[in-house]
Amino acid sequence: MPKSKAPAQTFEEPKYLAHLVEQAIDVRLRLVSGEEFTGTVEYWDVDFLRLTRPDAPNLFIFKRDVRYIAEL
Repeated sequence: MPKSKAPAQTFEEPKYLAHLVEQAIDVRLRLVSGEEFTGTVEYWDVDFLRLTRPDAPNLFIFKRDVRYIAEL
């Protein structure tokens, strides 16, 4: 019996991002360029995130540029 392949999409990303928005959890966002930003995810869609920062301008960041998101 052949092994089944892992699914291409688990649909966990939308659940996790919704959790971050609803709970207003502070996060550190690291980009593939090495830059890091901290704040809360205020909004997200299929292509980008809006990161709200208390002491700096808010950012719209393309998801393709995000290496990881870590809760603080």
